Amino acid sequence: MLIIWIQFSICVLLILFFGSRLSRYGDIIAEKTGLSGLWVGLLLLAAITSLPELITGIGAVSFVGGVEGANLALGAVFGSNLFNLILIGLMDVMYRSGPLLSTASREQLPLAAMGILLIAVAGGSIILGSNVWDGAIGWVSLYSIVLVLLYIWGSRRIFRSKRIRTVEPTQLQYKHISSRRIYTVFTISALGIIGAGTWLALIGDDIAAGTGWDTTFVGSLFLAATTSLPELVVSIAALRIGARDMAIANMLGSNMFNMGIVIAGDDLFYTSGSIFSTVSPGHIFSAAIAILMTLIVIAGLIVRPKRKVLRSISWYTVALVIVYLGGAYALFIAPWS
Repeated sequence: MLIIWIQFSICVLLILFFGSRLSRYGDIIAEKTGLSGLWVGLLLLAAITSLPELITGIGAVSFVGGVEGANLALGAVFGSNLFNLILIGLMDVMYRSGPLLSTASREQLPLAAMGILLIAVAGGSIILGSNVWDGAIGWVSLYSIVLVLLYIWGSRRIFRSKRIRTVEPTQLQYKHISSRRIYTVFTISALGIIGAGTWLALIGDDIAAGTGWDTTFVGSLFLAATTSLPELVVSIAALRIGARDMAIANMLGSNMFNMGIVIAGDDLFYTSGSIFSTVSPGHIFSAAIAILMTLIVIAGLIVRPKRKVLRSISWYTVALVIVYLGGAYALFIAPWS
């Protein structure tokens, strides 16, 4: 069992290393192409930092297979959503100039609302897939197609409603870096994420077998926390340079990407039928917790408190931590086999 945990630790370091480089060079590509902070946070960085969830899920359903692989894949996705939301609380603790969400733009609200819609549809798809109709068209589910279309529609609506600002030439920080170097490092980092993510899926199954823990719990806690490391690295870096909205949009955008693209990718590679009719109902519980936590974030964006309740902690951070820990404990003590 010690060897498994050593391998898990190595995977954590690999994903942290490649994920941070992938994110940094993704930011450089954004600058080179003149994208605004909204595009960087919601589309580019969210998609890049969600690559571990996608690759881990594909690795789980392809190499682990069966019900265990499906539960690991969706557990990593829903658990990543929970972890991303708790990271907003962590950033609030790190932010010393008052409540973080009080200084954030209200333009974050459509992102959070779209995330709730996608999470609700994904959770509802599991209910329908298990009890009504699996939605299978060949081995791909109709529910996955709906999620992808909703993601595209929601992203398009958000972008059309915002004022897109391009980067001015005087703001360029990376003009000394050649395009060849940028795309070479970006590609190598992406391949590193693919390899580490696939290995991580196999390790997750070994952890479940060695500890006797339910694969839903393992996916929702261990894999989710690990594959969310790129989001953590990017958002903390953005927060340190004062890009608060980019940091928050990365988290909320990643949750949208997880529900709209990652689940569909897992379903596409799960060739035994619709993944929604296979997985544990425990994922419905995870979806409900994610919706509740997103509502707490929305409340923080709307109420906009002027002070933190405990010096360095806002009320919504306390609420996020309580809900997250309560949900994790419920998943641990009540396996949803």
